[in-house]
Amino acid sequence: MASSSPSTRIELPVLSLDEQEPMVFESPLEAINAQADKTCRLVTLGCKVNQYETQLVLETLRQNGYREARQGEPADLCVVNTCTVTNSGDSKSRQVIRQLSRKNPGTRTLVMGCYATRDPQAIAELPSVFEIITDKRELPDVLERHGIVDMPSGISHFEGRKRAYVKVQDGCILKCTYCIIPQVRPGLQSRSVEEIENEVRRLVDNGHLEIVITGVHVGHYGVDTTRGKSGKEPFRLWHLFQRLDRIPGNWRMRLSSIEAIEINDDFIGSARDCEHLCPQFHPSLQSGSETVLRRMRRRYSISKFLDKLHMMKEHLDHPAFTTDVIVGFPGETEAEFEETVQACRQAEFLKIHIFPFSVREGTRAADFANQVSPQLIKERVERLTEVERQLAKRYYQQRKGKLSQVLVERVSKNNPGFVRGSDERYVPMEVQGSEADIGTFVAAKGEKSFRDYLQASRMETVDIS
Repeated sequence: MASSSPSTRIELPVLSLDEQEPMVFESPLEAINAQADKTCRLVTLGCKVNQYETQLVLETLRQNGYREARQGEPADLCVVNTCTVTNSGDSKSRQVIRQLSRKNPGTRTLVMGCYATRDPQAIAELPSVFEIITDKRELPDVLERHGIVDMPSGISHFEGRKRAYVKVQDGCILKCTYCIIPQVRPGLQSRSVEEIENEVRRLVDNGHLEIVITGVHVGHYGVDTTRGKSGKEPFRLWHLFQRLDRIPGNWRMRLSSIEAIEINDDFIGSARDCEHLCPQFHPSLQSGSETVLRRMRRRYSISKFLDKLHMMKEHLDHPAFTTDVIVGFPGETEAEFEETVQACRQAEFLKIHIFPFSVREGTRAADFANQVSPQLIKERVERLTEVERQLAKRYYQQRKGKLSQVLVERVSKNNPGFVRGSDERYVPMEVQGSEADIGTFVAAKGEKSFRDYLQASRMETVDIS
């Protein structure tokens, strides 16, 4: 993939609730960009699904004669893909729309995403907004009304990233008391396996060596299309793994998340047998306290959650587990928080995405009594962060002397002559190399563990089978 000039980088801030790579927007279609006379600027806030959907819009615009505006150049069309997971997501979305209007005089701003669905009236009052998409299924029709036609069925590149996200389904039907997403992405909608497979093949052919399978509730892939009286044979997430695993080449796929309750024998068997699937999984814990889980309306017990992880450890080669935890859920006592700490230690997570609870208007938890004070939440976040560091370092130490395949993402900031990336277990690693290695796999053997990464020696070849 060709590198872009700095003029193709988006200047505005990006808010994400997931860990992200640096947002450098490369332009693999530079020839098209050079010929286009209509300019656009796109900003994404939020999750991997939003980032995928923005990429799909970008490729649609390019097909219709648009190019990304250069630095300092006003854009004819701005697209903002909003987030509403938290109040700050709403605020950041409004801020970005105002900034785009101010920095792009005369622009027209199209707004989509979860905040657009939840509160279109608030967005309609913002400057330069000419279209609000409250249902992303209507996106092709809306674009066509404005002369933007022939929306592709999938993407071919992923701007600014060495790994590419592939959205396989949309929608959530759960009723967790803290989450607004089922209200703004209701129902379930799975993409066809043929469409997904073709998309993955294009991305691999175009140089993306890691494909992240993502969605709003990935574990429900196929439930809507092959259940009940459909007459079709069940086709679930593990069947999708098996189908994609047939795609040849030196590439790998990673699952973005999974609910522990959806990890069964079929899932584990496919995870064990698929050559390209990374042995790293993200079962969302949220809390290690049974009483807090009941208030959250989660669907598992802590013992069942840990049993699922134990089963995977028995059948897979030293899998790594990452997770999400909400700290300071209403009514969380010191004892309940300590239960979460102990559950994290027992699970031996490689990484914990720690979210301080914040009131999300429109959810049941917003009206719960006994809200935990911000000061106490901050203190508990710091304590759990220290636990996470201890667990990560312990996992890094276990990988010393082991062979890995590192996807190089950037040059090391602090160690000259080293590059940084992640191995198949999502362990951050630094290994000898140069800028020429970015976007490639490098064979490495772990040698020395640090606070936030594992230093490795470069190997000529590696067998990770």
